Amino acid sequence: MRILLVEDDAVLLDIIRRSLTDGGMRLDCASDLALARHLWAAQSFDAVVLDLNLPVNLDGERGSGLDLLRAMRRQGDSSPVLVLTARNRTDERIAGLDAGADDYLGKPFDLAELSARLRALVRRRQGSIDRVVVAGLCFDRSQRRVYLNDVELLLPAREFDVLSELLSPPGRTVSKKDLADKLSDFADVLTDNALEAFISRLRKKLLGSGASIRTLRGLGYRVEEET
Repeated sequence: MRILLVEDDAVLLDIIRRSLTDGGMRLDCASDLALARHLWAAQSFDAVVLDLNLPVNLDGERGSGLDLLRAMRRQGDSSPVLVLTARNRTDERIAGLDAGADDYLGKPFDLAELSARLRALVRRRQGSIDRVVVAGLCFDRSQRRVYLNDVELLLPAREFDVLSELLSPPGRTVSKKDLADKLSDFADVLTDNALEAFISRLRKKLLGSGASIRTLRGLGYRVEEET
């Protein structure tokens, strides 16, 4: 899951980044409107966490995150957006929702709630669920646990993330490019060779479960039940 976090408070940005990263999300971060606009236009995100009162650039006057949201919606961007702000008046919540936000969380907030709200937004958009069963494979996204034939399989974080993307939702074909994009950020790009290595390791670990990762030439990968 790849998230764009737009927040000008450096301390809060770092706290949120650490919390969401620990939960398995990949984050790109912006602390001003200029960088946020650039990142949002350059990359597709599963969800956006957007502060409202932001500097226009590192040295500029304050601007409105709502203006950025309205502009992206006019351009046809449909990324789920969670507005995050200290301004928690009813009229301001309404303004955020009317501008195109999908959810609204006022500061101060609980980090676990922020993570849960983001997962819910992405589930609704993708049609995915937290717990997926394919043959003897049981994948629990919220608990970050995988079971094969009722025995827990301990996966490294990156392998878990690859499997998570392949099962969001189950049965869909995911292109190599989409997988790499979702599992990268601008500071850490997942190469084709690394992705293929993760797929190879997962295939070996899924042996005997009745679930497999199929390659569809020119299209991508799909997790399916063996026949």
